Amino acid sequence: MSVDELDTRILRLLLEQPRTSAREYARLLGVARGTLQARLDQLERRGVITGSGPSLSPAALGHPVLAFVHIEVTQGHLDEVGDELAAVPEIVEAFSITGGGDLLTRVVARDNGHLEDVIQKLIGLPGVVRTRTEVALRERVPYRLLPLVESVGRTVAAR
Repeated sequence: MSVDELDTRILRLLLEQPRTSAREYARLLGVARGTLQARLDQLERRGVITGSGPSLSPAALGHPVLAFVHIEVTQGHLDEVGDELAAVPEIVEAFSITGGGDLLTRVVARDNGHLEDVIQKLIGLPGVVRTRTEVALRERVPYRLLPLVESVGRTVAAR
C-alpha cells in the first residue's frame, strides 16, 4: 500500500515527536484536526500504523544482553514450539524463517549466565531439535522506519 505526501508528513511527525497531541500535529502540518484524524484512522485501518505504545529498552529493564537464537524444530511441530516460545518472557520476538533453522528468536538476558539458562529452557521444549546462538555485541543501526517512510514518500511523489 502506498502513502501520499501528507501521509508521509504525518508518519514523520509520529516517529519524530511521538508524544505530541493531535491538535499540535494538525497545526504543524497546516491541516484541519478532522483531516488529520481521518488520515490517522485510515492509516490504522490499512495496517500502516500498528500501535502507539512506548518503546521500551530491555537494557534499562535489567536485560542488557541481546542474542539471536536459531531453533531447529522436529517436522510438524512448528506451531506447538511457537506457542511454547510465547511463554518465555525473555523472548521478545520470534519468526518462522527459511534457511538454517526453522525459527529465529530475539532473546534478552540479564547476563551470559541468564542467557545460558534461557537457551537450556529452549532446548528442553518438546519439538526442539537444536539451537544456535549469536550474541549481539553492539547495535550498529537501531530499529528505525523513518528512512523507509521517506523513501516510500519520495517514490509516490515521483509518480
